[in-house]
Amino acid sequence: MKNDLVVRIKKTTDRNLLKEFPSFTRQELRDIKNGLDAPKILVFDIETSQMIVKVWQLRGNEYIEPKRIIRDWFVLCWSAKWLGSKEVLHSRLTGKESLKADDKRVVEDIWKLLDKANIVIAHNGDRFDVAKLKSRFLKHHLGIPSLYRSIDTLKIARKEFRLSSNKLDYICGYLGLDVKVDTGGIDLWDKCEEGDEKALEKMDMYCRNDVKILEELYIALRPYITNHPNLNVYLDGNVCNNCGSSNLKENGYYTTQARKYITYKCNDCEAIIKSKIKI
Repeated sequence: MKNDLVVRIKKTTDRNLLKEFPSFTRQELRDIKNGLDAPKILVFDIETSQMIVKVWQLRGNEYIEPKRIIRDWFVLCWSAKWLGSKEVLHSRLTGKESLKADDKRVVEDIWKLLDKANIVIAHNGDRFDVAKLKSRFLKHHLGIPSLYRSIDTLKIARKEFRLSSNKLDYICGYLGLDVKVDTGGIDLWDKCEEGDEKALEKMDMYCRNDVKILEELYIALRPYITNHPNLNVYLDGNVCNNCGSSNLKENGYYTTQARKYITYKCNDCEAIIKSKIKI
């Protein structure tokens, strides 16, 4: 977790903690105040350019050879926030950088954040955001950031539910959360690639909003994430695997063919936790 966020939490009175840091549970805030090593959880999103290629026709399944790529894709901007922080970190290309398809500066910036993270959260992150960034890390010879666990909210939605759509905007609207801002369509991407500073600023704002609603979605889905990275690894004591809270209560039993386990329900995030204790 970022040092400045920890300082802010420690300086805030107990009465105002939940008001100032609503994305944290009571136990998470207590742990931070007590100096426990809370995991660094990064929520992030990227926006990329289009590719320019030569084609023979506008329909059909024409195979496009790599040598027909006129200009490859690149990263236009990214936004990120440490889970629970009010601050949205972000970086975008300048008009000159966009015209040159030069994303090295912004890619280096997001590399530094990923290098600090223990867990990263993105929507379709495993197939798109994470994979795309790795491609640019390779391109710019940045090497591999420190290892982290990935939570892909798109995978969770597909695995656990049968929603009419698994798009970020739809799920947020379905849950009554904030939704995406209107980009005005593909023209915004065209203008960004032409070096239009106003368009790049609008794209940056669009990306920043995506990170905010993604954090809200993750918190809503968190109780359903059965394979959530175990936060017991980072925090002392018997805590909720999903949110790190120690505010647990017994919730009956879970049985397999060979064993019987005590289960607990988290009073903060509402996840059901299977105890390690076998009966």
